[in-house]
Amino acid sequence: MLRLIVGFDRCVSASPGGTSPDLQYEAITGTPSQRVQRNFVRPLGFRWPDGSVGDMIFRMEVIALQSGSSGNCIYVEAAGMRLLFDAGISGRQAEQRLASFGRDIRDVDALVISHDHRDHAHAMGIYQRKFGIPIHVTPDTLSVARRKMSLGALHDVHYFRSGTTLTLGDVRIETIRTPHDAVDGVGFVIDDSAVRLGILTDLGHVFDELDEVVESLDAVVIESNHDPEMLAECFYPESLKRRIRSPRGHISNRDAAELLHRSASTRLKWACLAHLSGESNTAELALDTHRRVLGQRFPICCADRGAAIDVLAV
Repeated sequence: MLRLIVGFDRCVSASPGGTSPDLQYEAITGTPSQRVQRNFVRPLGFRWPDGSVGDMIFRMEVIALQSGSSGNCIYVEAAGMRLLFDAGISGRQAEQRLASFGRDIRDVDALVISHDHRDHAHAMGIYQRKFGIPIHVTPDTLSVARRKMSLGALHDVHYFRSGTTLTLGDVRIETIRTPHDAVDGVGFVIDDSAVRLGILTDLGHVFDELDEVVESLDAVVIESNHDPEMLAECFYPESLKRRIRSPRGHISNRDAAELLHRSASTRLKWACLAHLSGESNTAELALDTHRRVLGQRFPICCADRGAAIDVLAV
């Protein structure tokens, strides 16, 4: 099996064939007949040891379709399952962005909702009615989301309790309760028995359980919402600034960087910084903060507030 190591260190927003991260590869084995053809970013001129040209096999693939206060949606393929986490972008956007990577949204096996805020939940009804995707959500999250926004008719809803583990095919999804200001918010750890991916956004603050969770991960999409100085100086009303800084708000660049510095193990292959504020953060500032704290321990990239970024693989 080939493992992709992505040397990002900058924010990438591109479709296949566009600008891609610097790439390195290791442990290339197998014959052409043993490889599955997939739509992955591949370095120019790449050849297998036998001289053939082919795409690569990965254990788990991640596409951050968008991340930020204007909408969140993350696609994960693992152990034969195709999963979407959150439905904060329109059905058309999700469909078109997945199609640009050769994926059909109608092949998605499940949509899992993290919490009841509009930028994570507003399009769940469209995803189900238009694309036939089953919804997995906590009862309280769905109840509050229905009161906050028009979801329309929902016909295929599967409930889970926050803090429990979902099993979808051969994938286990651990749900991590968060203190964010939602009724029943959760983060996720996706485990296919070989690789563990964390999706940890809208965290509130760095609560105790996060250290153990991060230590167990092979890759992580992690909130890095704001720079405290930019937040203090931006045009937000003081009430919103207090909410963001509060234990039920969002974690800062330094909060996220220090969590990774303290808890990430040598198994962590990469971190993707997510849910960056458009008014109190920049990708460059987030990356610089993490690099100053973490050095070159592992590759880091940023999810985009308005577009998909290239496939990340573990």
